[in-house]
Amino acid sequence: MRLAGPESSVTAEPRARKYKCGLPQPCPEEHLAFRVVSGAANVIGPKICLEDKMLMSSVKDNVGRGLNIALVNGVSGELIEARAFDMWAGDVNDLLKFIRPLHEGTLVFVASYDDPATKMNEETRKLFSDLGSRNAKELAFRDSWVFVGAKGVQNKSPFEQHVKNSKHTNKYEGWPEALEMEGCIPRRSTAS
Repeated sequence: MRLAGPESSVTAEPRARKYKCGLPQPCPEEHLAFRVVSGAANVIGPKICLEDKMLMSSVKDNVGRGLNIALVNGVSGELIEARAFDMWAGDVNDLLKFIRPLHEGTLVFVASYDDPATKMNEETRKLFSDLGSRNAKELAFRDSWVFVGAKGVQNKSPFEQHVKNSKHTNKYEGWPEALEMEGCIPRRSTAS
């Protein structure tokens, strides 16, 4: 028995070509394609994609409440380590031990899920600021935050989005909207 659904009678339109990590255009030579998506409320987990490889996602079962962080070699683009840090009930010292010893040129991809900030202290906020964050100092309970920075950056990162948790503007009851950010990051040269 053959079922004829509406899709069988419709001529498929050509789909827009997607590039690495679903970007609408390819990245230039010596750039890494990325997409970072924060979690939605406490239901849909965050995702971090680099060069068409999913580094962190619910499907990979390596994300969790708080901050989801992938450390990447800025020269080769290879994943160094990916971990989730519970910023509601976890120990901030675990996060500090993870980001304090970074080597110059290490890329840091961050996606929040549920609550990125309750356990953040001044040192944590300063470390993220030193990686190029403009918003780490004011992150608060249940804010949505996505960020890509690097150890040794001179300026603030152009790759950051932040939405405050606000009763008046939240998309979900108790949570702001999920954030999605994509782009092309220049590879670090081995000389720097």
